[in-house]
Amino acid sequence: MRHLKKIIFSIVFLVIQLLSAQSNHEFNCYSVLVGKDCTVDGSVMFAHNEDDYGDQIVNMYKVPRINHKADEVVILKNGGRIPQVPTTCSYIWLNMPGMNFSDSYLNEYGVTIASNSCPSKEKTASLKNGGIGYWLRRIMAERAKTSREAVQIAGKLIEEFGYNHSGRTYCIADPNEAWVLSVVMGKNWIAQRVPDDKIMVLPNYYTIQNIDLKDTINFLSSPNLIKIAIKKGWYSPNEDGEFDFRQVYGRKTSLEHPNNIQRKWGGFKLLAKGKFELDDNFPFLITPSKKISVSDLTRVLRYHYEGTSLENKDFSKTIHEQKNGTICTQSTQYGFIAQLNSKMPKDIGNVLWYSSTHPCANPFVPIFYSINKFPDDFHYGDYKSAIENHFSIEPSEIRQNMATHAFFSITEKNFKIDENYYGEIDRIKKEIGILEKKMFNKHAGFLDKMKKLSKEKPAKAIKIASKYSRKNLDLLKTFHK
Repeated sequence: MRHLKKIIFSIVFLVIQLLSAQSNHEFNCYSVLVGKDCTVDGSVMFAHNEDDYGDQIVNMYKVPRINHKADEVVILKNGGRIPQVPTTCSYIWLNMPGMNFSDSYLNEYGVTIASNSCPSKEKTASLKNGGIGYWLRRIMAERAKTSREAVQIAGKLIEEFGYNHSGRTYCIADPNEAWVLSVVMGKNWIAQRVPDDKIMVLPNYYTIQNIDLKDTINFLSSPNLIKIAIKKGWYSPNEDGEFDFRQVYGRKTSLEHPNNIQRKWGGFKLLAKGKFELDDNFPFLITPSKKISVSDLTRVLRYHYEGTSLENKDFSKTIHEQKNGTICTQSTQYGFIAQLNSKMPKDIGNVLWYSSTHPCANPFVPIFYSINKFPDDFHYGDYKSAIENHFSIEPSEIRQNMATHAFFSITEKNFKIDENYYGEIDRIKKEIGILEKKMFNKHAGFLDKMKKLSKEKPAKAIKIASKYSRKNLDLLKTFHK
């Protein structure tokens, strides 16, 4: 029976792959959230590949705390206005000019935010002043002290303005816990906490399934989530039984698309206790096979299904062009692993391990939240002009004049590697392995020294951590000489 099931699944899988109308632009991003009891050092970890098609560039800024005037407002992209708070948080900002949903943040409290496209069934929505989209994550980063608070902030804004995109899932982590916030076009949303002893893997479909809205410790939601689903005919309590958010609100082509199924399975294969098959009904959460390290998560973000039946066998094509959508893919612009440790002072306890362009061909290097300024060649202009001009400058325009930008330099080298990927990658993997092993060992010792220094001489600790972080970014830039 199992064999017959596999044959049927394979046929359906192939048909969907050939006929699915889902746009490649909906396969944007990949995320993993890891509870603190699952990690080797007790950190909450958040791994993310930012995937975006087209000609892109990534700027890195450190934004300071800012005091605002009493009458200041935030003006949303489509004209909505939100009263500004007296003081906004400091944060690291990974900025992609012109993009609505591609920026990532790590703020002074360790609140880390990124998102994945997750298409919904919803096609129409009532929006106030054009709704909210781009600014949602930025406001969370500017105001939230915890991931739970970030969800609450976002929920109020979504219910007031309405969300102006088909659907999206925001992963939000802090040094104590992580949350998954799934948003549907309009004013519906659901959020679920990732337990400390579990892992959540997110491709480009909703992963939240059965919900318990009475459990306000682990679930938060818009008030009419289930009522609206019933009204639209998407859910019948009598016929369908328990409410499954993923099935009720998720777009079928997204839920069934091989690219999503394969990437979900890939994360499970590398991290989960037990074995999963491609035709399984994947759960929202998994138990890890062992304590998870930063190194384990770099392997996930670099994964092309090596050693499995899904691995590319057509050597005439680069591994990033194969038909089986990979986790590290042609459209990956950067990858990061946020290592958020509540046992450490926040200036050194919150670390962003960052890799530019294709993680498979570049090392991950550690950047402390406390970095006071990024190297000049890792950004274009300053953070003030970046937000003012975010939607007025096309990425292609910037790249024309940014031959010295680190992102441009790394990207060009990665495209060159792809031309002879199979001839180059073994050497590159070996070099990365040697470098990262040294870096992980060095970083552990550096943290021990910095922990003591941060308590005794915090200003000096920040200065040293900043220099250390900039040096690591220079190492990333010059890795391919």
